[in-house]
Amino acid sequence: MTVRQMNIEAEVNDIKQCLIDISKKLDQLISEREITAMMKLTEQTLSQLYKVEPDIYKVSDLKVKYR
Repeated sequence: MTVRQMNIEAEVNDIKQCLIDISKKLDQLISEREITAMMKLTEQTLSQLYKVEPDIYKVSDLKVKYR
């Protein structure tokens, strides 16, 4: 092998490693976005549910009152 071939192989290996790293980061970002979207959907769904539900407890039901 010549020095040039060794340099090319080293560069190719570096590029492969960079692609692997980028792929992992993209997977992580996609996962985080999916989680964020599910959390937002859950929040919206629960907020609609709580708007129509009556309040079970009142301030007077609390044992400790704050000033």
